[in-house]
Amino acid sequence: MQVSYASWVGSRYFGDPADPYGVALPAPAGPAPVTREDDERVNEDRVFASNDTVVVLDGATQMRAETGCRHDVAWFVDRLGCHLAAALATEPDNSPETALARAIVDVRGLHEDSCDLTHADSPSATVAILRCRGAKLEYLVLCDTVIAFRRRGGNVHVVTDERLRRLPDDTQATKRALRNRIGGFWVAGTDPAAARNAVSGRVELADVDAALVLTDGVTRLVERYGVSWPQLFALAETGGPDAVLRRLRAAEAATEPGRFPDKTHDDATLVLCALAAPAGPAHHSEGGNR
Repeated sequence: MQVSYASWVGSRYFGDPADPYGVALPAPAGPAPVTREDDERVNEDRVFASNDTVVVLDGATQMRAETGCRHDVAWFVDRLGCHLAAALATEPDNSPETALARAIVDVRGLHEDSCDLTHADSPSATVAILRCRGAKLEYLVLCDTVIAFRRRGGNVHVVTDERLRRLPDDTQATKRALRNRIGGFWVAGTDPAAARNAVSGRVELADVDAALVLTDGVTRLVERYGVSWPQLFALAETGGPDAVLRRLRAAEAATEPGRFPDKTHDDATLVLCALAAPAGPAHHSEGGNR
């Protein structure tokens, strides 16, 4: 699996990927870049990647200043990503669900004595995992991060977790009441039960030639600006992930203020995975869990 990616904060791009926190990683790539010192915003997306695994996190920023936690979302996604990537790398026989549950418990243990982790607005993150295991690709999606597979015939299969979209309304009160609840939606926060409530499954490697892993800041291109999934793959392959994010920012800049209810620019991360077919016959993909 050959991986390339780009991650932009707000309306800016901040150079090559680097590990801004000096955390030892079990994979050759570190988290996505953060902002320059002259910008107030911090990129709350993170990417961890190796030659067989991709992890993408999108930190959830709460509207209220009080979260019960002395740490910010960037602190949380850094540590969750590091623990998750380590669990996937050091215990490859464990499922992505098991690795995520362990990472949630590990990070909870880092600050449960100093923070009120029962607070409804405690830091959390969406999660996407893509891992190559022999002739199969394992995937996990939690909340609104997305994985798209392009089949070798050209059709695209998109894996999404639609539960956040199905809430009765988009208010913070509703989200707070239904976060990590049966009948609501799930994110990676303090409850390891979120892992077993993720959307997960396996795809035959022989059936697909590329995959995209992307945060909701990038899916706007498809949902709002008329770019098809095949076009998104083509743009990422011909111009690289940066070309996709440039297209996104141009579309956002040309949008009339107030047309959409949320912020004009969001952190945006796109990972392109080029996949080589294994030797042997192809098989059918296996269904996932929701």
